[in-house]
Amino acid sequence: MSEFPITKRTTLKRGHKRANHQSEMIHAILDEAYLCHVGAKMSDRPMVQPTIHWREGNKLYIHGSSKNGLFQTLIDGEEACINVTLLDGLVMARSSFHHSANYRSVMVFSKAKLITEPDEKLRLLNLMMMKITPERYDGIREPNDNELKATAVLEFDITESSAKIRTGPPVDDEEDYALPVWAGVIPLSLQKGAPINDPRWENDHN
Repeated sequence: MSEFPITKRTTLKRGHKRANHQSEMIHAILDEAYLCHVGAKMSDRPMVQPTIHWREGNKLYIHGSSKNGLFQTLIDGEEACINVTLLDGLVMARSSFHHSANYRSVMVFSKAKLITEPDEKLRLLNLMMMKITPERYDGIREPNDNELKATAVLEFDITESSAKIRTGPPVDDEEDYALPVWAGVIPLSLQKGAPINDPRWENDHN
């Protein structure tokens, strides 16, 4: 398996045994998650925004309004810190101190590249739709010229990144294993529910 280079910023100082720099693992976490949080310094304050993301190769993409203030800051050259977390379970220990969570997370440090070529922007936005709802791709309308102009697509190199992963049962102090307290993991997962029709759809098809 290939690994991304380990930099000072992607070296885990606490919980270093949970670190993972394999590109396949980092890509898999990014692909499974729908939402990332993008942080950067905006003017004189820090700013974090959640947004949908998608990946192609070793590039991560986000999109939003071309008038988005944080996006403009990133376009102007401010570096981004992008985080994705998948929460897999709540870890119930025998003591409150050792309660934890099972998770898979990725941190990416990168500067944005603005995608300006219309055909490339459209291609990338179509990739986003393929990730979110591949079964709908052939039936929906593509964005028109005005919608494309109103949308900014930003590209980030994933190279300076790392994953941090916790799995398994709780780890208690040895003397606490004798306590009559249940311990284990409560699994958590993100699942798609049954679709809810748009009222206009129901009115038009009844």
